[in-house]
Amino acid sequence: MKSKIKWYQSIHFKIALVFALLLLLTLEIVGAVFVRQLERQSLNTFKSTMEVPTYIDNRLADELTETSTTQANKQINSTLSEINNTSSAQIQIIDNKGTIRGTNQAENQGIIGQKTTDTAIKNAIYNNRDVSKTTVSNNNSRYYVTITRLIKTQGNNSTLVGVIYQRANLDSVYQTINSVTLIYLSAALVAIALGLIMAIVISRAITRPIDEMKKQTMRIARGDYSGQVHVYGQDELGQLGSAINNLSVRVEEAQESTESERRRLDSVMSHMSDGVIATDRRGNVTIINETAVDYLDTETDEAVGKSILDILKIRSDHTLRDLLENPDDLILDFSSDRHDLILQAYFSLIQRESGFISGLVCVLHDVTEQQKIDADRKQFVSNVSHELRTPLTSVHSYVEALSEGAWQDPEVAPQFLKVAQDETDRMIRMINDLLTLSRMDSGTQKLDIELTNINELFNYVLDRYDMMLKQDDSPEHQNTRLDDPNKEGVGKKYTIKREFTQRDLWVDLDTDRFTQVLDNLMNNAIKYSPDGSVITCRLIETHNNVILSVSDQGLGIPRADVPHIFDRFYRVDKARSRAQGGTGLGLAISREVIQMLGGKIWVDSREGRGSTFYISLPYQPYEEDLWDETD
Repeated sequence: MKSKIKWYQSIHFKIALVFALLLLLTLEIVGAVFVRQLERQSLNTFKSTMEVPTYIDNRLADELTETSTTQANKQINSTLSEINNTSSAQIQIIDNKGTIRGTNQAENQGIIGQKTTDTAIKNAIYNNRDVSKTTVSNNNSRYYVTITRLIKTQGNNSTLVGVIYQRANLDSVYQTINSVTLIYLSAALVAIALGLIMAIVISRAITRPIDEMKKQTMRIARGDYSGQVHVYGQDELGQLGSAINNLSVRVEEAQESTESERRRLDSVMSHMSDGVIATDRRGNVTIINETAVDYLDTETDEAVGKSILDILKIRSDHTLRDLLENPDDLILDFSSDRHDLILQAYFSLIQRESGFISGLVCVLHDVTEQQKIDADRKQFVSNVSHELRTPLTSVHSYVEALSEGAWQDPEVAPQFLKVAQDETDRMIRMINDLLTLSRMDSGTQKLDIELTNINELFNYVLDRYDMMLKQDDSPEHQNTRLDDPNKEGVGKKYTIKREFTQRDLWVDLDTDRFTQVLDNLMNNAIKYSPDGSVITCRLIETHNNVILSVSDQGLGIPRADVPHIFDRFYRVDKARSRAQGGTGLGLAISREVIQMLGGKIWVDSREGRGSTFYISLPYQPYEEDLWDETD
């Protein structure tokens, strides 16, 4: 913000000062000319009073040519006494030899007959010319006028016979001049004072609209367009005031339009799912939206002003010239331990019509999910190919052996056919699981939701596994356990421990799909638990959820594998899982089913200490009278 203008810096003061100085200069020039002219006129008038009549000159010339000096001197003094000396001038008559012959001062008659010592008189006699000058006395500093007039004889051949020397006091003349000068100065001071007042009034009249225009322009600069400049007339200042008023309206309209566009742009950029970064021609960030700030884990104030190469962390691989000359898209990996983040950066130039590049725009698009889908797709294709190739290879090998004559061996042929059938069943189960996951991914899988007593459903599933355990212990199943030791639930002894809440819990479920989930968890617990272990199944109620858990005493899951345990085809021990006939899709299907039911599924495991799988389902307690029917 500009500092306040001091009074002596204002145009108001400058106008008044210029006007006053012009007036003062004018009065000084006029006064100097006037006083000088007055002085000249006064001196001329004074000199005219000192002029000696012509007949006196002629008489004195005759008297100076007489032979008798004494008689001539007496006649000269008599002639001088006849001169009307109104100016009280001192008059001396000096002959052509420089001798004083007469004076009008009675008290100074002693100088008659003496040689004059005045240089001016000597020069006048020597040069044969009149001399008139004004001198200042060194004693009393009074002004005197000295006139030396030549006295010549009459006739054609006039000769110099002497001079008339006159000296008079000019104090009276200069007193008059000083009085007039004082009067003029007094009048000039009054005129200057009045002129200064008029200058102030006029400068105020001139600067008032200028000051109003200044205030209005300052308001416009602050963004306030409400004021108007008062137009005092149709002169240049009035036209300038009208132009400022029109400018204020135009600027307000342009500002409103710009502000509207800016708000629209800010709204668009704020709600964009993509990050946007704009730079100047040097590559320094000028604009960055919130999405880009979140992507880059920075702050707006920190990002603005920094180079886009540093913001995107690509300085080691690219230069600003590379981005300007080849604005291709880049894949940037900003993944960290907390989350995965892969961005695709699209660059475009901010270019004027002249072709001058004034900046760069970078759009950041989150392709993390896309990259993950691509990776999952590649991994899925690889896993499906691998999983199908193994049983197909086995079927192909056994069928090839049978076709080469093994079908004729009554002992080998049934075993080979049994293996081919098992591998075929395994492929069918895998394909069914894949179809189920495909329908879930596409949203075409429908659930048959019904209100279910989850206590009874969980007990029903566990009762089946208890029955399977009893069947395995019966004599007719002993051979089966020995013949197929890898079959799920066969050949192992285990105990199912139940820890259920006593209250009946009713939950909206698809019983078939949920049973499939429980079967997957129980089968995994049995497969990976040692013989004779305890499988603990719990059912508890929280505020708004029902929590089910299945705990085993198996090998457990390494910590690095826990985040991926629900991924498709993921196995902790791939060789063992494949040997036990699993497809690697059971837990993936379980997660999809639980999510469709609005719940969550997770695992808590420590390697060598067993695993616990948890299922959380939304639950809303029902009042007892919900089931009471009233007429």
